[in-house]
Amino acid sequence: MLSLRLTRGTHPLVLLRRLLVAAASAGVGFLLLCTLGWALGHPAGSYLRLLWCLVPLAATVQFAVAVARTDPSTRPRRGLSAVGLGPARLTMLAVVSTAVATTLGSAVALLVFLHLRGDLTGMPFDGDAADLLSADRPLPMGAALTLLAAAPVLATLAAGFALRPRPTAPVAERSEAGTGAGAGTGTAEAGEAKPRRPDAFAPSSAPSGLPWGVALTAAGLAVETYASRNGNAGALPLPGRFDSGSAGVLAGWALTAVGLALAGPGITHLCGWLLQTLRPGAVRLLAGRTLMSEARRIGRPLGVLCAVISGAFAAASLYGPGDERPFGPLTGLGAGLVIGCTAASLLTAALESRQARATTTEELVRLGAPAAMLRTAAAVRAATLVAVFVPLTWAVASLAAVPLTA
Repeated sequence: MLSLRLTRGTHPLVLLRRLLVAAASAGVGFLLLCTLGWALGHPAGSYLRLLWCLVPLAATVQFAVAVARTDPSTRPRRGLSAVGLGPARLTMLAVVSTAVATTLGSAVALLVFLHLRGDLTGMPFDGDAADLLSADRPLPMGAALTLLAAAPVLATLAAGFALRPRPTAPVAERSEAGTGAGAGTGTAEAGEAKPRRPDAFAPSSAPSGLPWGVALTAAGLAVETYASRNGNAGALPLPGRFDSGSAGVLAGWALTAVGLALAGPGITHLCGWLLQTLRPGAVRLLAGRTLMSEARRIGRPLGVLCAVISGAFAAASLYGPGDERPFGPLTGLGAGLVIGCTAASLLTAALESRQARATTTEELVRLGAPAAMLRTAAAVRAATLVAVFVPLTWAVASLAAVPLTA
């Protein structure tokens, strides 16, 4: 009931993000059901098509977790623990919101799927989707509900794990009361807290995943090169009309994606460090320190988006518009889900970073920092990330496409 009341009073942009999560869940649920429909009429090798659905499913789960992290209704506030809304209860509210949004999307996917099969109001579109969805065969409802439950269950578990309450180290405050140095002077209050330093200038250690990320990316490209020599051996069919994808190429791309996701925070931290070299001014110093402190938060979505775009470029160069076997509609749906969810996850992570440094921004404005300087620092951060990750994406896409087009 509390979650429903919080939803009714939520900002429209927050509701829009939750609706986008529901839409992504509906898309991946429909993709899974279409794979099930194809398996009813073509049992041989149908489980291989189901493997391709794991990529959009993982992208949907990542987007759902990113939205849950930025939910303002679950942000800790002063005094909520006194009324029973501690960190554990707020985490539960975020988990319930994620479960409701993804379950709503799965329900919509089931209704659309049944409508296209003609199980509700007759066969629409003159039966064009009858063969793809095996409309002439009975639908196993147990299997359909099991597939539809994948997105809500995984997204709920991932959101609960990401937002779980973490123990914080106690902060020892030094008090001068009762000591010889502060007794009777009246210059310091007992237990007076010192002003906190802005979060953007807090020291942060470099992420340790950069070497592992580079190694996995190189290993993934090597696997793709080796697998491409065997042609279509070990074919792994897509859930559309294109059915000659190599399992080795998919495994190599997966290794490359994991490597870029691990290397993303380290590359972002390195960008912030380079901005502060060679006698930086106030703008470069602020932009660099902010990038270093937010490297872990925005670096991983940047790396995932880099992997997805590079894979899309490699596939486009291998199967262009003039290819005799174009991608099917379900393949386009899966690709759209992956690209859209990863891009939305990056934008949501950027919003989370903005919320995290809101206190720092207010402190800088209070100290007299002009608003133009803050906007310039944000532009410098964005330009630096674009200047680094765009060539990296192009280089990875070119290296991945060379063995496939040779």
